[in-house]
Amino acid sequence: MEKIFDNTEVAFALKSDTELDRAYFLFKMISIEPLVKIGSAVTNFALNLNLPVEGLIRATVFDHFCGGINVKDCLSVVDKMQTKGVSSVLDYSVEGKEDEHQFDAAMKMTLKTIDFAKERQSIPFAVFKPTGFGRFELYEKLGEKQKLTAEEQEEWDKVVARFDLVCSEAYKNNVSLLIDGEESWMQDAADELVTNMMRKYNKEKPIVFNTLQLYRWDRLDYLKKLHEVAKKEGFIIGMKLVRGAYMEKEHARAKEKGYPTPICASKEATDANYDAAVDYMVDHLDGMSIFLGTHNEESTYNLIDHMKSKGIDTKDERIWLGQLYGMSDNISYNLADHNYNIAKYLPFGPVKDVMPYLIRRAEENTSVAGQTNRELGLIKAEQKRRKKE
Repeated sequence: MEKIFDNTEVAFALKSDTELDRAYFLFKMISIEPLVKIGSAVTNFALNLNLPVEGLIRATVFDHFCGGINVKDCLSVVDKMQTKGVSSVLDYSVEGKEDEHQFDAAMKMTLKTIDFAKERQSIPFAVFKPTGFGRFELYEKLGEKQKLTAEEQEEWDKVVARFDLVCSEAYKNNVSLLIDGEESWMQDAADELVTNMMRKYNKEKPIVFNTLQLYRWDRLDYLKKLHEVAKKEGFIIGMKLVRGAYMEKEHARAKEKGYPTPICASKEATDANYDAAVDYMVDHLDGMSIFLGTHNEESTYNLIDHMKSKGIDTKDERIWLGQLYGMSDNISYNLADHNYNIAKYLPFGPVKDVMPYLIRRAEENTSVAGQTNRELGLIKAEQKRRKKE
């Protein structure tokens, strides 16, 4: 098929020369692994000591990968991307909070993003992490089928109530809701809870979306079993498909605890697993809706080919593709230019609180073979093209 992802004029149409230079500088820095580790440690140290570094962070890495510090901050970015047919997913990217007050705050922020989304076609999805609404240890204990204490049960009931309130508001306002995947040892409890939300709110259309991390070898079987349940009980599956973000932690815990790693044996096996899940969902769109979260060009071409072979329209509402803001613009904007449904994850939150997210982004770019070099090559090609104009 036609290779569409090398068109840098379309990919970087929204970037000024200055923004393009900044992007090149950032990805060049990210490509040097020791620099990422040192920079992450120094940044955390400076923020913890309240040194005046927020302005520097905002002017560089934060503004490249984030929409702003609050929802209103993000709207100019949302509107700008929409001029090129790229929608947004407002993602409150504050991580690692552990008390009831903070869980309620995350819930309220998610409700706020739903409220913004209901008024704007440019924001078709809201999103949250399960551990944004409750303690990791609770999910872990339930996933291991351990009995909760009375106090823990009361705490878990609050987690369920937060899920239900947010899913209910999404349903009332016709806004789809993406629920992120996390570590395997807490995911069983999250899966069960999200499936219960699907049972309740996905009767007519897919409102609630779970996430499959397909670097796990068991996830395709899980999807097929869930499909049988959904057909029997009469609800629609919403599913975001990603490769996954916790590989090193998964391997380390499996080794420590003495159980087989849940991660596929190789990158090739992960790619095959991912593409098989995409194919399965496209073949069963009568009862499913898919959000393809990927920065992988070959997997994206695989989806495009499958859609064409089945005569599925590029604007079919049951198929969305998404990338992270600040990354893979060559995929996002070229797909939008070819009339596919595209939504960029647009993180936001206070600079200090979003730093764990930004550090994770930098580390992932460093560890994914070829990702950073691909970004650098595309930026250089566009800089060269502009000089010729």
